Amino acid sequence: MTGKYETVIGLEVHVELATKTKIFCGCRTDFGGKPNSQTCPVCSGMPGSLPVLNKKVLEYAIAVGIALNCDITRYSKFDRKNYFYPDNPQNYQISQLYQPICRNGNVEIKDEKGNAKKIGIHEIHMEEDAGKLIHDDSNGLTYVDYNRAGVPLIEIVSEPDMRSADEVIDYLEKLRMTIQYLKASDCKLNEGSMRADVNISVHEWGNEFGTRTEMKNLNSFKAIRRAIEGETKRQISLIENGEKIIQETRRWDDAKGESYSMRSKEDARDYRYFPEPDLPPIFVSDQWISEIKGAQPEFKNEKMERYVREYNLPKYDADIITSTKKLADIFEETIKFDVSPKKASNYIMGEVMRLIKVHDMDPEDINFSPENLAKLIKLTDKSVINISVAKEIFEKIFVNDIDPEKYVEENGLKQSNNEAEVKEIVIKVIENNPQSVSDFRNGKQKAMGYLVGQAMKESKGRANPTIINKLLRELL
Repeated sequence: MTGKYETVIGLEVHVELATKTKIFCGCRTDFGGKPNSQTCPVCSGMPGSLPVLNKKVLEYAIAVGIALNCDITRYSKFDRKNYFYPDNPQNYQISQLYQPICRNGNVEIKDEKGNAKKIGIHEIHMEEDAGKLIHDDSNGLTYVDYNRAGVPLIEIVSEPDMRSADEVIDYLEKLRMTIQYLKASDCKLNEGSMRADVNISVHEWGNEFGTRTEMKNLNSFKAIRRAIEGETKRQISLIENGEKIIQETRRWDDAKGESYSMRSKEDARDYRYFPEPDLPPIFVSDQWISEIKGAQPEFKNEKMERYVREYNLPKYDADIITSTKKLADIFEETIKFDVSPKKASNYIMGEVMRLIKVHDMDPEDINFSPENLAKLIKLTDKSVINISVAKEIFEKIFVNDIDPEKYVEENGLKQSNNEAEVKEIVIKVIENNPQSVSDFRNGKQKAMGYLVGQAMKESKGRANPTIINKLLRELL
């Protein structure tokens, strides 16, 4: 909401499902393959080819629907959505308009005042993805890669219940987290496995909803936030200048921070939907729904409560660790190697979160072995290395998943616990830093920290800091 205006937002979220094969054929769904290497007559739209529904797609769709509090449609059908575009090889898309697999769900978020608010889910339907157009600016040509054509999607259509960018991001984060916990998708926005189209309208308080526009080309939460804020300002400016808002699809250019018109907004009539003649109806039994419901995983809230109860973690730590399934998996796998849950938590809360930010990456892209993290924790527990060296080694584990035991051995990083050896270093530091010695003797405790740091530097991080502290205090 902005002053005398209210922003009304609804989302259409496309999620690529984590099946090994496509929705209607046996082609692989791997991301990043050689262009047009994962195609067949079905997904490339050859005449006479017939689709066969992948049962796992239906199972994932039902599982997501159950987790998002939806009603599951017992008798469901597919429909043809007809449109002509180069990345759509059949010139139609198999989707669900009239009888989607899930209806009437909700996701609970926090509103701007921190109160619980339910965002309605109008429906979830299954459909096939289109191919991908690759524009080459060097020669002005556009290439088509059909590897993505036929990759299974669910489209999650919300009610227009959101009123700000903050609410939208909270909703999307809840969706992504739930779907990742189900292992139904990795939901990587940067790879297009989660994509959001944002419908926005603005009206003065007390008036009817305004004319909506749809924003496309949104592949990050930051871009979604900026697009909402930019489109809200654009519509308010048009209203205040007495201009008409056109119902249209707009593309957001995140680099320029502005949107531009793509086409007038189509409605269902423009697509000439009709029942898909090549696929039979879907009958979902109560027994199968019960089985899928019974297989639902432990979600964030249950997991967080268990971490606090079983491992005595602070609630704040447990909340952060369970915010993504990947972090929760790393934590649980690490403590299987008999290390302290709190120490494993400290690494995730500290070094892992820091390096995710440094490398500007998604937690789902973390690929180091929890076993190597456990080995590193044990090396510090046994005083083989100190904390400072451990943090340096962890950076290498994070990037290259090195074995810390071998790395310490090969690089001579074992901590020195030999008092005679450390004493020589401490004496040298005292002699070279008379001002800090004087400061310490005059009651400035910070000087001790500086002297310890100098001794660690002199020992190249190998000296035991506890022994350094002890010897410094004795000698001073």
